[in-house]
Amino acid sequence: MPRPAELFVFMGLIASGKSTLAAAWARQIGARYFNSDRERKALAGLSPTTPRAESFQAGIYGPEFTRLTYERLYLMAKTELEAKRDVVLDGSYTAEKERQRLRNLAAAHGITIKFILCRCPDNIVRERLKLRAQDPEAVSDGRWEIYLRQKERFSQPAELEAHELITLNTDAPVDTLLQKIAAAIKEQSR
Repeated sequence: MPRPAELFVFMGLIASGKSTLAAAWARQIGARYFNSDRERKALAGLSPTTPRAESFQAGIYGPEFTRLTYERLYLMAKTELEAKRDVVLDGSYTAEKERQRLRNLAAAHGITIKFILCRCPDNIVRERLKLRAQDPEAVSDGRWEIYLRQKERFSQPAELEAHELITLNTDAPVDTLLQKIAAAIKEQSR
């Protein structure tokens, strides 16, 4: 009997390392991977690397466009889960209502959901953002001033059960972090 699909949600503030880690996790487990920055730009008719230096919560980063982006991620995950394929979602998921919607989706399909909250110290975020600003292949448009505003508004995932949440400090090598995720999942499934 095949095992049920799983849903992994990598969340956190910009430059917290979630996209690098989420993509690596998806490759490691053979899951479909969906990134909020890529989907947002696709909805806007832009290539992933087209820069959009918008103000906080403006333009394609405004509330309505953000709602459309997360709706798209939700529908993509739903399609994959219905096909019994593992899914990795990569986005800030700063709002409790978006996290709850994914929890409801997982419950409706009788599957496991894991939220991986990625964190790192401000000095590392600042350095990552500097490097990203120089990378012509960067997809994210995050900047230090956006990070600070996002940090003020981030809704901590207090609603999540202990078995649903893995919190990681991402200032370690990706391979180490992947091992930590696997170990945490194993420990939580006991």
